[in-house]
Amino acid sequence: MSVAAPVVLIVMGVSGAGKSTVAQALRARLGWKFQEGDALHPPANVQKMHAGIKLDDRDRAPWLAAVKAWIDARVAAGEPGLITCSALKRTYRDGLIAGRPGVRLLYLRGDPSVLEAHIEHRTGHFMPGSLLRSQLDTLEEPAAEERPIVVDVAGSVEDTVARAMEVLRAPSCG
Repeated sequence: MSVAAPVVLIVMGVSGAGKSTVAQALRARLGWKFQEGDALHPPANVQKMHAGIKLDDRDRAPWLAAVKAWIDARVAAGEPGLITCSALKRTYRDGLIAGRPGVRLLYLRGDPSVLEAHIEHRTGHFMPGSLLRSQLDTLEEPAAEERPIVVDVAGSVEDTVARAMEVLRAPSCG
């Protein structure tokens, strides 16, 4: 069965939602280009987060510009792609999606206790679990008019990916 796909899917959510894991699993199934959004952070942002210091809008601006540039390159090439980005605020999402009808959000939503458990079990990530609360406080969940694809992350990664694929296959997704 084919996927009624957007040109670019922004896999969004707070730390611990499984953005990278889910996006990589979707890439394996779909064969789309993939960009780990965290890799686009300037070194100063990575250092701040590693030190447990939350980022502000000024810190996020160059990162969001890099995410937007990657999206624009996919859209210009007509290539489907997946990019991870927390996209916590509506203004961030508006900047990434405005004027790009083929760009959609895959919002990985989770209960804080589930997110905390995910963070406790991951390794090699610069974002400490201590920043989860500030991300949850900053998060503005996507509104219906943003047309998000919302998937709960309470189950296994396989369950999350399967639910996302079901929605992507739906004719109304594109």
